[in-house]
Amino acid sequence: MSSDLSADHEDAAPAAVLAKLESLRQTLNHHSFQYYVLDAPLISDPEYDALFRELEALEARYPQLVTPDSPTRRVGALPSLGFHTVKHAQAMLSLNNAFTEAELRAFDQRIQAGLMRTDAVAYGCELKFDGLAVSLRYEKGRLVQGLTRGDGYQGEDITSNIRTIRSIPLRLQGDYPDVLEVRGEVLMFRKDFEQLNAKQLAAQEKVFVNPRNAAAGSLRQLDPRITASRPLRFFAYGWGEIQQAGANAAPMQATHSAMLDWLKSLGVPVDKHREVVTGADGMLAFYQRVEQLRPELPYDIDGVVYKVDALRDQRDLGFVSRAPRFALAHKFPAEEATTTLLAIDFQVGRTGAITPVARLEPVFVGGVTVTNATLHNEDEIARKGLMIGDVVVVRRAGDVIPEVVVPILERRPADARPFRMLTACPVCGSAVERPADEKVARCTGGLFCAAQRKQSILHAVQRRALDIEGLGEKLVDQLVERGLVKTLADLFLLTQDSLMTLERMGEKSASNLLESIDKSRRPGLDKFLYALGIRHVGEATARDLAAYFGTLAAVMQASEEALLQVNDVGPVVASSVRHFFDEPHNQEVVRALLANGLEPVESVLEIKPVSAVLDKTFVLTGTLPSMTREEAAERIRAAGGKVSGSVSKKTDFLVAGDEAGSKLVKAESLGVTILNEAALLNLLDSAISE
Repeated sequence: MSSDLSADHEDAAPAAVLAKLESLRQTLNHHSFQYYVLDAPLISDPEYDALFRELEALEARYPQLVTPDSPTRRVGALPSLGFHTVKHAQAMLSLNNAFTEAELRAFDQRIQAGLMRTDAVAYGCELKFDGLAVSLRYEKGRLVQGLTRGDGYQGEDITSNIRTIRSIPLRLQGDYPDVLEVRGEVLMFRKDFEQLNAKQLAAQEKVFVNPRNAAAGSLRQLDPRITASRPLRFFAYGWGEIQQAGANAAPMQATHSAMLDWLKSLGVPVDKHREVVTGADGMLAFYQRVEQLRPELPYDIDGVVYKVDALRDQRDLGFVSRAPRFALAHKFPAEEATTTLLAIDFQVGRTGAITPVARLEPVFVGGVTVTNATLHNEDEIARKGLMIGDVVVVRRAGDVIPEVVVPILERRPADARPFRMLTACPVCGSAVERPADEKVARCTGGLFCAAQRKQSILHAVQRRALDIEGLGEKLVDQLVERGLVKTLADLFLLTQDSLMTLERMGEKSASNLLESIDKSRRPGLDKFLYALGIRHVGEATARDLAAYFGTLAAVMQASEEALLQVNDVGPVVASSVRHFFDEPHNQEVVRALLANGLEPVESVLEIKPVSAVLDKTFVLTGTLPSMTREEAAERIRAAGGKVSGSVSKKTDFLVAGDEAGSKLVKAESLGVTILNEAALLNLLDSAISE
C-alpha cells in the first residue's frame, strides 16, 4: 500500500481512499467478468490475487466503507439459521413440454392460430439447462436479493449464497434500469462436478449423484462459506420485474433475443448457444443441431426451449394456467436402461384410485437410482405385455418420471408370472371396482379406507388449500393410524394432550401445530372447495365455482344444469360436483367441518353475476389507491369477470392506476375502455345492486 494511504487516520475516509476502493472494486469485477463469464482472462492469477489482497487490506482498515457488492463479500457470510420465503414480484412460471416432432409442429400451429397469422413465426431458441432456477433482483444496479423458484409464486431467500457465485455480477454495468429481476439457472460444469466429487471422496464426505444435485445442494447450504467453496455457474434466460424511474416499464427491446443481448451488455452471463429461427422447421433444425452438440457441451442440458421472439406477440398470446402460451420446452429422449421387474404392488390414492407400481431391481438411469415406477393401470400393463420377472427397459420420461417401456421378450424367464388385478383393496379390504367408462379401478371403501383418509387429509392441508403448516405425511399417518383423525373435520378437534401422545411431538411442536390449525379456520370459499378433494375440481375450477355461486350453500345445492353455467365447467365436472354433495358421508363431513369451527370466507357477490361484468376481460396495470392488483383481481373474478395479464383485442376493460405504462398505451390504441379504481368499484357495485 502506498505511503500516502498508510499515513491516513484509520477512522477517516480521504478522497484518495474512496477513489482507490472504487478503482480496485471495478478492476476486480471487470477481471472476474472476463474470467468467469467470457472465459478470456486479461491478467494472471497472481496479479488478480495481489489486487484482491490490496482491497482486503484497505477494507480491513476502513470497515465502514465495505459495500455489499465488494468482491471480498463473495467469500460468504456467517451461517444462516434457515431460509425465509419471499413472494416473487412476478411469477416464475413453468413451461409446457414436447417430446415429439408432432407436438412441436402442433405448438407452431397454435402460435400461428393465436396470432391469426399464416406466415412463419420467428422463435428465439435456447438450451434448457439442467440446474436450479433462480431470480436475481438488482436495484440501482446492485444485487440486493436472490430467490429460488420455489412454487413459482414464492421462493426461498438465498441472497448470501447467490453472492458467492463469481459469474453473477454484484453490480451491473452500462445503462441499467432502477429495478431489474434477472431469471436464470445455477448449474455446475461436468469437470467441476468431477473435481468436487473427488474432493468429497478424499475427505470421506457425501458424493453427489449428478451435477444438478450438486448445484442444488450447494446453493441451499445454510453456511454460505460452503457455497462459496463450490464451483457454481449462472446463465440468464429471461427477466421478471423491470422498473425505470418515472415510468412503469424500463426501456424494453422489441424481441426476446434482443433482451438477452441487452442483459449480456449489463454484464449478466448469457449462454452463446442460441439462435433466432422461423417456423417449425427452423425449431426442429436447431433441436437436431443441439442434440448432436450435447455430448461436447461442458454442462448438462435436457432439451431446448423455444420462445416466440417478438415481445408484442408474447403479450398477445398470454398465459394458460401456470405456463406461457408462447414458449415450449422440447425435451431430449430419456435415458434408458434394463433391469428386472421383481413385483407389482399397488397404491391407493385419495380418490380410491388403485395404481399398480413396478418394483424394480435397482438401476441407475437418468442420473438417479430407480427402484420403482408407475404402471398407470391394468390396460397399460396389458398393452405393454408385461409379466412379473421380465427383464424390462426403463427410462426416465422427460428425465424426471421413471417409466417401464417394454419387456425384452427374448430374455423372459421361464417362471415369469402374468399380472392379476386386485379384487380387494390392499389397505381396507373393500371391494375394488372399475367403472365401465374409466380406465382406473377404485376402492369402494371411501372414507372408511385409511389410505384414502390419509391422502385426502394431505391434499386438504397443502398450502394451496387450507394451508396447515407442519402437518406432513408422517404426522398424518400417526393421526389416522391412532384413530385421532377419521375425517378432515377431526383435525379441528385435536388438543394439546392428544397431540403430545404422538411420537416426536413435544409441547412446543403441538402448540405450533394447533396455532397453524387455528389460522386455517377461515379459508376462502375457493380454497375450501379445493380442499374437499372433489374429483375433477382443481384450483381454477374451485375459484370459478366460488366466484359464480358466492356461498357454500349455493354450490352444495346447485343442480347440474346450474353448474354447467359456470365458466369451463362441463358435464363431467358438473356430474362429479353433484355426485360429491349428494353423498351422505360427504354432507356429514362438511357439516362437521362447519360445526368444528371452520368458516369459509364467501365470495364478495352472493348472487349470480350480471352481464355488466360477467365474462368480461379485465387487465390491471399501475398502482391502485386503496387496494393491490391481486385484491382487485379477486373482486373482479368474484363478480364473474376474467383477469388477463396482457392487453389484446379481446380485452374489455383496462384498470389503470398510478404509473401505468405500456399496457395503457396499447389499450388506448385498441380502443379498450379505461377505468380508474373508482370507476371499477362503481361497476362492481352496480352489478351487485342489479
